[in-house]
Amino acid sequence: MRDHGGNLDQAIARFGGAAGDWIDLSTGINRRPYPIPPLPPEIWHALPGREAQRTLIAAAAQAYRTDAAILPLAGAQAAIQLIPRLTAPGRARVLAPTYNEHAAALRAAGWSVEEVAAPADLAGADLAVLVNPNNPDGRRIAPADLRALAGRVGRLVVDESFADPEPDLSVAGDCGALAGLLVLRSFGKFYGLAGLRLGFAIGAEDDIGRLAAMAGPWAVSGPALDIGARALRDDDWAAATRARLDTETPRIDALARAAGWRLIGGTALFRLYDTPGGTAAQAALARHRIWSRVFPDKPGWLRLGLPGDAEEWTRLGRAMKEHRDAVHT
Repeated sequence: MRDHGGNLDQAIARFGGAAGDWIDLSTGINRRPYPIPPLPPEIWHALPGREAQRTLIAAAAQAYRTDAAILPLAGAQAAIQLIPRLTAPGRARVLAPTYNEHAAALRAAGWSVEEVAAPADLAGADLAVLVNPNNPDGRRIAPADLRALAGRVGRLVVDESFADPEPDLSVAGDCGALAGLLVLRSFGKFYGLAGLRLGFAIGAEDDIGRLAAMAGPWAVSGPALDIGARALRDDDWAAATRARLDTETPRIDALARAAGWRLIGGTALFRLYDTPGGTAAQAALARHRIWSRVFPDKPGWLRLGLPGDAEEWTRLGRAMKEHRDAVHT
C-alpha cells in the first residue's frame, strides 16, 4: 500500500482542528527551514533559464561533493518515477522495509520486484535499490560496502534523501567512477522546503542525459532553481543545522524512553519507536494536535519527526507524558 506521512488532511478529518493548529511530525522534513530570501520578480513570470540551472548544478556538486553529472528534478520522487524507464523491465530487488514508492514505481513500469531483507540479497539483480540512511528505521550501509555491491548488480540506485546530516555516508562522489551507480538526493527534507519540490539524480553522463530527455524542459521551477542554489552554497547554515539536530535527537529519544517506547532507529530528521500500540500512541498525540506516522503492517511502530521550536517541544513532551500516565493508570 502506498502509504505516506504528511497526510495532515486525514488527521484533521479524524481529530478536528485547522491546519494551523497542528504540528506535523509525520514526515522527516526539518521544521526549522532554510530562510527564503527575497526573489526578483522575473523569477515568477519568466521560464527558468539554463544559466540558473547551471548555477544550481554547481552548488549541488559542491554540497554533495561530486564531479559526476547532476540532474535537478521536481524532488527525488521524480527520479524514482523516471529511473524504471532507463532500461527495459527486468528483475529488480529493493532492500526493505523502506520508502514504498521505489517498489511501486518499478512495478508500475513492468519490473518484477522482490523485496529483500539483507544488502547481500540484492546481488544479481538487474536493478537494485536501497535507501541510505533508510526510511523508516535509519539502517545505514557503509560506503565501502556499497562500492562492492555496485559491481554485483546491473544498476545500483542509492536514495540518499536523508543523508544531508551525514555527508560521509554518501557515495555521490563515486558516481562518475562506478558504472550503473545512481544517487538520489532530496533538497526539501534537510532544508525544510518540501513544497519547493526539488531533488537531484547523480550519475554517469549517459544515464543523466537520458533522464534529462525523459524529464523534458523546465523540470524545475525558477524559484526552486534560485532558492536551491542559495541554500546549497550556505555552508554555515548547513553546519549549524547539523549541530542542532545532533543535540535534539537525544532529546526526543529521552522523551520516548520516558513514555515507555523503545528506539528502533532513525536519522537526525526522524526517529522510529516501538510502542505498546502505534495507533493508540498516534491518537494520544493527535489529541494535542500533533500528527505522527504509523505503519499498517507494523502495529507497534510510530515515527516522529523533530519539533521545530520551544513551544512544539513543550507540547510534544506534555502529550507524551499524558499518554504514558494514561497507559499506566
